Amino acid sequence: MTRTDTASVNGSPMRMMVATPAGAGLHPGIVVMCHIGGLDAFTADRCDRLAAEGFVAIAPDIFHHHAWMEDRNERRATLRDHLMLDDINAAIDHAVSSANADPRRLGILGHCLGGRTALLGAGGITRLRALAMYYGGRTMASWGDVLPSPFDMIRNIKGPVAGFFGNLDTSPSPADVNLIEAEMRRHAIAVEFHRYDGAGHAFQDHTEPDRYNQPAADDAWQKTLQFFKETLERA
Repeated sequence: MTRTDTASVNGSPMRMMVATPAGAGLHPGIVVMCHIGGLDAFTADRCDRLAAEGFVAIAPDIFHHHAWMEDRNERRATLRDHLMLDDINAAIDHAVSSANADPRRLGILGHCLGGRTALLGAGGITRLRALAMYYGGRTMASWGDVLPSPFDMIRNIKGPVAGFFGNLDTSPSPADVNLIEAEMRRHAIAVEFHRYDGAGHAFQDHTEPDRYNQPAADDAWQKTLQFFKETLERA
């Protein structure tokens, strides 16, 4: 089960979901970037699943810089890329200092909004060595105009990438996915993208029955676990 810890980031208290595996010693660590719902049941479920497979999972609340807004578009509009990088760095520090995450074996995972911010983190933080990105849209614009866009930071990624996308999605569209993959290959990043026919946006979110596609969700999750085990457990 996840626990809730708190860290101070730029003078603001930030909640974090933390799930740890059984057993002593250091474990690979995964930063779990939340979707637009924040630290909700889906985020907790992903953290618990990762911990059950031997990973320290930590999910920072990227919405802590402003009061919570019920409208998701207004909530999204409060986000700034440079502040989210601070949040990710703080989560990594906490995972290493308080949850037995191995600082040499760190990855990042995200769905939807979290897919975008996971791409941002992988491009902006060199100690992250693996990225699993689920249907992250809006990657080609900078939020806050302090940093380049996540797309423009692809060149800085320091490890392999796995991506999971529904072919019925419109953000990112299949054309967007092709552009992201081509940019990664242009910079000689090891990348493997998986595309699912009949699946749309948020196909792995079991809390949204209208979007959930179990065959695609199950296949993508097994591939995600295999990816992190191959890239981080033996790093």
